[in-house]
Amino acid sequence: MSAEVRDDEVVALLQDLIRNRCVNDGSVASGQEVASAGRIAALLEEAGADYESYEPEPGRVSLVSRIEGSDPEAPSLCYLGHTDVVPVNESAWERDPFAAELVDGEVWGRGAVDMLNLTSSMSLAFARLARSGFRPKGTLVLAAVADEEALGTHGASYLSSRASDAVSTDYLLTEFGGLPLEMAGRKLIPVPVAEKGSCWCRLRVSGEPSHASMPLRTDNALVNAAGVVSRLASFSPRPEIGETWRAFVEASGFDAAMQDQLVDPERIDGLLASLPDLGLARQAHACTHTTVAPTIAHGGSKINIIPDSVEIDVDIRTMPGWTEQDVRQLIAEAVGELMAKVEIVEMHDDPPTASPSETPLWAALEKVTARAHPDGKMIPFLMTGATDARFFRRLGTVCYGFGAFSDRIPFGQFARMFHGHNERVDVESLALSAEAFEQLARDFLS
Repeated sequence: MSAEVRDDEVVALLQDLIRNRCVNDGSVASGQEVASAGRIAALLEEAGADYESYEPEPGRVSLVSRIEGSDPEAPSLCYLGHTDVVPVNESAWERDPFAAELVDGEVWGRGAVDMLNLTSSMSLAFARLARSGFRPKGTLVLAAVADEEALGTHGASYLSSRASDAVSTDYLLTEFGGLPLEMAGRKLIPVPVAEKGSCWCRLRVSGEPSHASMPLRTDNALVNAAGVVSRLASFSPRPEIGETWRAFVEASGFDAAMQDQLVDPERIDGLLASLPDLGLARQAHACTHTTVAPTIAHGGSKINIIPDSVEIDVDIRTMPGWTEQDVRQLIAEAVGELMAKVEIVEMHDDPPTASPSETPLWAALEKVTARAHPDGKMIPFLMTGATDARFFRRLGTVCYGFGAFSDRIPFGQFARMFHGHNERVDVESLALSAEAFEQLARDFLS
């Protein structure tokens, strides 16, 4: 792969999207994706492409543009990117997270990894196709959406339920796949075909108020909550070995003994507890377990009052087949007798989704991927986080996570930058992705 690959147009687009600071903290007024929607709209206008804007709340703008196909029987394809980013602790970064500096061939900034790099590449590929007068047999759709970093309520969820005619396609590509993974002497190209469910819970832990100057034998909700958090954090449901994980392990190149342990529900936990590669251990654990992560606590009213109520937010990611009732049983099992002090006051359950990998689009992606990585093998993968693909899988759309990335930033380092410090992406990956999305449309839809 040439180290000289560069595309200044996609670099500039990414820099503009980063500088727009479309930070989504989960509140209705945050995000303000109208800024980046406007930038992409200008790109589409220059290319002569029509588009529609959708604004369910002030400033929460999504764009949809279509290149209509000539054959209604031909497959249709959507490029789906989001324009919002998560909040950032600016003091922990080495560089200004919204300056979008280009340093040593890498663009720095919040969203450079998640997922403004792909949103930029998809948008530019679509615009270039429109500029060229591309007239495919199958329809191509570009959707640049708001609110992915919360629940998708004002973005993909809204479009899939309220404007499905504009965005419904046979196939869809979104984040995150295509990053090369070196494993046991082999180059694998993981492409997510499924994702775990998200069940976000709020637990209220009770106690009795009293004066903090006399704490003996008090029923302190904060102390009770500490026990609940500790039990939840240490709880690990039984491993579940799915076919996607099994196929990944078989393609990995690990020796036979390690492969056997990675797909054995009786032995995998022991292996992960001692595996020196922490990144692999975390990924393997998340791909084979429903996971439980306490993330936020609120409670107490004054330093000299024993609190009578503390709320805990818990992020639970469910394996295929899990239901809301299964999650309730998990919480009760993990917390034990402390459950007498616990009330589940909120639960947002987004079940797991999956798509088959034996499709014409999969074959087309293999062809595109081979241009960037002739020595790589594309493999199906389970996405452990949530993406907007879930809304469209429920409409019957086959969805994959895809991009084309260079070898410059290792898989583990790239993955750690999701919602982390010092996000950055190399310019070669931006160019490769823009080229891949353009060529894929020509190969698959013509």
